[in-house]
Amino acid sequence: TEGVLVCNADGRILLYNERARQALCAPEPSRNEISVALVGLGRSIFSIVDRSLLSHALESVQARLEKNEPDLNAQFVFTTRAGQLIRVRLAPVLASPESAAPESARPDGSARAVESRASAPPAVGGFVMTLENVTHTFELDSLRDMLLQSLTEGSRAALANIRAAVETLTDYPDCEPVHRDRFLRVIREEARGLSAKLDQTSSEYADSLKTRWPLEEMLGIDAVAAARRRIESRLGLRTLSEVLDDSIWIKADSYMLVQSFAYLAGRLKEGYQVREVCFNLTRHARIAELDLVWSEPVLSQGVLYDWETDTMRAGGEDSPLTLRDVTDRMGAEIVYMVDKVRQRPFIRFLLPMAKPARATPNAPVRFGESRPEFYDFDLFHQASQTPELDQIPLAELAYTVIDTETTGLDPSAGDEIIAIGAVRIVNNRLLRYETYEQLIDPKRPIASLAQTVHGITHEMLRGQPAIDQVLPQFREYCEETVLVGHNAAFDMRFLQMKEAQTGVCFTQPVLDTLLLSQVLHPNQESHALEAIAERLGVTVVARHTALGDALVTGEVFLRMIPLLAAHGIRTLQDAREATAKALYAKVEY
Repeated sequence: TEGVLVCNADGRILLYNERARQALCAPEPSRNEISVALVGLGRSIFSIVDRSLLSHALESVQARLEKNEPDLNAQFVFTTRAGQLIRVRLAPVLASPESAAPESARPDGSARAVESRASAPPAVGGFVMTLENVTHTFELDSLRDMLLQSLTEGSRAALANIRAAVETLTDYPDCEPVHRDRFLRVIREEARGLSAKLDQTSSEYADSLKTRWPLEEMLGIDAVAAARRRIESRLGLRTLSEVLDDSIWIKADSYMLVQSFAYLAGRLKEGYQVREVCFNLTRHARIAELDLVWSEPVLSQGVLYDWETDTMRAGGEDSPLTLRDVTDRMGAEIVYMVDKVRQRPFIRFLLPMAKPARATPNAPVRFGESRPEFYDFDLFHQASQTPELDQIPLAELAYTVIDTETTGLDPSAGDEIIAIGAVRIVNNRLLRYETYEQLIDPKRPIASLAQTVHGITHEMLRGQPAIDQVLPQFREYCEETVLVGHNAAFDMRFLQMKEAQTGVCFTQPVLDTLLLSQVLHPNQESHALEAIAERLGVTVVARHTALGDALVTGEVFLRMIPLLAAHGIRTLQDAREATAKALYAKVEY
């Protein structure tokens, strides 16, 4: 239920779960807003968490390592870009001795180097962070503090007046009736005001409780077992179970659900001398039916209504909440029925069955995976990205594969970008669930021929953000990666035309699958994306959509990397030099 991030020593994200993505990304944007998911494999955690804050936590962990302390965890709170407060618990991943830098080449000899490594404290090779969104908890704690302060400070004067009046009546028992009545009136009015204030505070606290209950996924039979234990120990009633479906999972607040059953059993015992209750748990479609059954008497609907709206008191525990509050919070219903065959009354809770948590990928295009892949432990051994990229093998670089759709073919004549799609490649893998897709309002008409190709209409773009809103976020999505495109000069020219207007420059190295195809297959007649995909066995899906073309281009590029290596083109510099010689490199836009 917690968000989890795993990073290497350089702060590169190696693993994350869906809860972490939800906690760190902004809520769903409105139509004219943009949201970029900063959580991604190979991305730097420092783009999300302040570097100095995280460095301080890691330094404290390293200090504890050096002192050989048993507790190596650190904890801190930071604010996300969306204004959410996130509590982080950080634990180190210790580097193995074998991963330390070799020292055998030192002049003093390898034996001494080994001894030095053995005596040194272990180094931090990475870290695991668990994330908890505490924004709502913080707000509720602030509300509780405010209510407590209001209750204490606001009651001082009333209590002082009551105390003064009581002391006066005690010290002067023979005071005149008119004065005695005045002091009694003070006591009465102050007590009434104090009682009203207590009622108001209790009501406000109950409202805050309604909004803060955590709902948890649990087996229905576990809830029944807990309710039976509570009823037997607190109320002295005998409990039974008849039909229990042990495969049913429910989503509920287990404490309040158990308290609700204890409350109902207590009302049955006190009001109708019921000495035994029975539980049944079955399913109807996607609803769990949890029944509290007794033999007699049959109750009226009015009695159940009163029980629903009274505050719950059972087994020595009082709650400011009602049974209806509980069912409303859990999205449940409660009904009173009578078994016509056995003539037994029962109260049925209709509870939503729990659904397994699913990832919410951004990409509408699927390629047949049954689930997204959110892990890559090989990144532990990957060198950090540096400005000296040229000598790094192609398979070890991080890429952003991009594609654009436009109003026409001539950026110099005023044609504009109307859609950007992109996907990342990290550690030689296409991350189809870390995509970028954004429509853009061009503030100008779309050429009819272009509209025929990509199918984007004026109505689809109305209300979408403008290019100067989109490009800063898109540049952030592309940070610290090599750009890849098909016929990339076309896309880059459109981006360059917006540099003066937006102040956004894309200065990364760029590789073009069109040029790489000519290097690999110089005798082929066509180097169109469809032709290359067919040659390399890549299925073309959603052609002429920005994201669809980016995904196909990414697949094509990954197939090209081993073929390029067979031609002696292994590094980024090799690829750039080879494509510079290609005939298509002379084409300008």
